[in-house]
Amino acid sequence: MNKEQYINIFNSLIIRPESEVVEFKKAENSFDFDDLGKYFSALSNEANLRGLEFAWLIFGYDEKKHKVVGTSFKDGEGALNKLKHDFSQHTTDGQTFREIVPIEVEGKRVLMFKIPASPRNIVMKWKGIAYGRDGESLKPLNQSKQDEIRHQTPEPDWSAEIVPNATIDDLDELALATARIMYKKVHSSTMPASEVDEWTTEEFLSHSEMMRDGKLTRAAILLLGSPLSLQKIHPANAQITWVWKDKDGEVVDYEHFSIPYILTVDKIFSKIRNKTMRELPGGTLFPDTMKQYEDYSIREALHNCIAHQDYTLEGRITVVENDGFLYYSNRGSFIPKTVERVLNEKGPQKDYRNKCLAHGMVHFNMIDTVGRGIPKLFKEQRRRFFPMPEYEIDERAQTVSLTLYGISSDDAYTDLLKSDPTLSLMECLWLDAVRTHKSITKEAAKHLKEKNLIEGRAPRYNIALSVARNVQQVGKYTKETGLNKRALMKLVLQLALNAGKFGFKRGDALDILEQSLPIGMNKSQKLNHVSNMLKAMQADGLLIKTESGKQWLITAKGKVELEA
Repeated sequence: MNKEQYINIFNSLIIRPESEVVEFKKAENSFDFDDLGKYFSALSNEANLRGLEFAWLIFGYDEKKHKVVGTSFKDGEGALNKLKHDFSQHTTDGQTFREIVPIEVEGKRVLMFKIPASPRNIVMKWKGIAYGRDGESLKPLNQSKQDEIRHQTPEPDWSAEIVPNATIDDLDELALATARIMYKKVHSSTMPASEVDEWTTEEFLSHSEMMRDGKLTRAAILLLGSPLSLQKIHPANAQITWVWKDKDGEVVDYEHFSIPYILTVDKIFSKIRNKTMRELPGGTLFPDTMKQYEDYSIREALHNCIAHQDYTLEGRITVVENDGFLYYSNRGSFIPKTVERVLNEKGPQKDYRNKCLAHGMVHFNMIDTVGRGIPKLFKEQRRRFFPMPEYEIDERAQTVSLTLYGISSDDAYTDLLKSDPTLSLMECLWLDAVRTHKSITKEAAKHLKEKNLIEGRAPRYNIALSVARNVQQVGKYTKETGLNKRALMKLVLQLALNAGKFGFKRGDALDILEQSLPIGMNKSQKLNHVSNMLKAMQADGLLIKTESGKQWLITAKGKVELEA
């Protein structure tokens, strides 16, 4: 969801009075951490009781005066991320804000806290105490409301439902044989393979949780069913689409795949061109070799899509192979609510959409341990010093997507290697990530900075000027980093000279400087930069303010500096 959509949500919220699931706070400069936690607990519990997915807490708005006042609370992405992490240490099940989104309204910063509803059967507590709302009042959640949440029935498992008219004949023979081999591998430490071989097909399906009371489950059809059996779980759309796009984003090829998924994953895996990078055009040898993606990561990401797809939404799973990254998408809400919660979970995940399907995938060696696939994806990327996987959770579209970064196959690496033959493969990969504005790890940034290969601060790095010169990207470098301080000062002095005795306003200075400031700055950052620059020029005696204090004038010293 983009900033404009959040602004629209904000505008829709302020036309209604505060409620048990919407709270406005001025919080112009600060807000008590403990009070914030109590509101989180209260709003989360009230959203659950009203059958909503989330509630809202808004900072920077005076609800009584119906006025935007702005807030400086936790300014900066780093401060907000730390707040989300710190919060998870004191809430039930490590829950935290779904999103904390800073928006700009009437030129002022407003913070929108998106608070997830407490999970079914679970009362959300802050430091061990559950809170709720009584109108606009914040107070401990009364016992009747706590009981109402605790007595909620769990969400039904779609994948565990019996398929009444399905029989063994609806299953694919090769899929069954593959499943039996994988089952023996997974359970080799607890039972001999000979015992599994003696089981009838029905016994095997029962042991692997694909059959209940002699009837096949929907999970059995998904993992082991023949393509024709798909009609028996209609209207579920058990289809995976693979798309290959070139570096310009144009579709080169595509193919649709259906069940049985235990075999489909290998077919899609074979489609993905996971090249081993050994030599680049021009004959420059890498000092080592590396595949574009870890084999494990390709499969695990697809397995996660299969296990967590909401098949009632009748959508399909998508795998898009791009130049330098893989994009996975599946339908449904993100059950753990946040990726941070999954990464912080000490044991197996507690809640699943398709428990029966997930358990079957564990039995058939498709996923290692239920709930631990995502952390391993992050560990594999960290091991390679690659950008972390990026998850996008779209509540409105009920879609979860993952971007898995690998090695780009364009010629940028050749240029980088030619600029300095001592560069390693990893250094080239990191530099190209910086060049194309992809994230890099702290360790990678530290290494590149120590070698004077990049400039700037996290998360916005730029390749160093020396590298930009070698790869003939000085124009892009200048656009990314902006003009130097003296060049910007000259523009301001020329503006002041042109304005004469009438002077100029800060907005005028922003107009002439905006295109010359670093491209990564947002409007608010540029405005602050201009304000600080004008104050510095005043301190240096180059500018003075008019009597009204609203305009700036050039001084005699400023005129001399302009002519220098």
